[in-house]
Amino acid sequence: MSKPIAYGVWPTMITLFTEDGKLDYAGNARLTDRLIRQGANGLFAVCQSSEMFFLKPEEKLALARCVVEAARGRVQVIASGHTDGDLYRQIDELGKMAETGVDAVVLVTNRLARREDGREVFSRNLETVVKALPGVTLGIYECPQPFLRLLSLSELRGVAQDGRFCFLKDVSCNAAIQQERAALIKGSGLGLYNANSDTLSRSLSYGYVGYSGIMGNFHIDIYRWLFDNLGREPGLAAAVQEWVSEANAMATTNGSYPISAKYYLSQTGLPCGLSSRAKPAAYFSAAAREQTDRLIAGEREMRKRLGLPQDWANGAG
Repeated sequence: MSKPIAYGVWPTMITLFTEDGKLDYAGNARLTDRLIRQGANGLFAVCQSSEMFFLKPEEKLALARCVVEAARGRVQVIASGHTDGDLYRQIDELGKMAETGVDAVVLVTNRLARREDGREVFSRNLETVVKALPGVTLGIYECPQPFLRLLSLSELRGVAQDGRFCFLKDVSCNAAIQQERAALIKGSGLGLYNANSDTLSRSLSYGYVGYSGIMGNFHIDIYRWLFDNLGREPGLAAAVQEWVSEANAMATTNGSYPISAKYYLSQTGLPCGLSSRAKPAAYFSAAAREQTDRLIAGEREMRKRLGLPQDWANGAG
């Protein structure tokens, strides 16, 4: 059986690099601490936001260990990182990731079968991986890159019935699919975490147990407020839901993420550069910078409305 995983908000962590392109261990430790102080219930490290497809195998393991050590047991840490095209090399990657101290190892759906493969190939490969990792608590992640492979309802039922899976990061962005999924796995022990800001409140009302998405790198405290207060203050929660949808559009429509998140952090008290392996610096245009500045201003107003601290950089919260 899987270990229990906390409900709530789980940022998909970005990775900070030094100016010469190496992992910035001190910076990533500071980011870990800030996200925890700002309200994260758990941390998803070594995922797409972490630029895992651009990290060497040893770097992925070192990054996971860095986050685990910096978390110091205050919250749980999960990680993915199996990016190789060969299934048995993926098993090796996942087995080594399990040894870093993370609380669960997260399988990526599009790594378990190629785009042109049928459902039977996916199911066979999933079974092979699970059998090769005895005793490891597992999650599963519908990573949208290099292509999106959503679980069918029958595949989801199998994952839920397995008993080893504690976490599904849902990237369907579809309320109807989310409602079906929540009803299907009710009482199974598999937690559904929505990656999509627009459908978050509805998915929580269906039975989803948290949020795990890119906006956790910006204002995880506001998502935490929404998660904690959805049923307590429905009127204000509806206004917050509308705002997080608008903020998500501001952060993602220009295509500059994750550089935009690094700029955001540099402007809100966490010293870091804009180095990225996933995208050249040119993606972060003057328009993207202006939009991120507007997002920061909007956050300040929303925090004031919710009574949240403004300055997370200096130990607030």
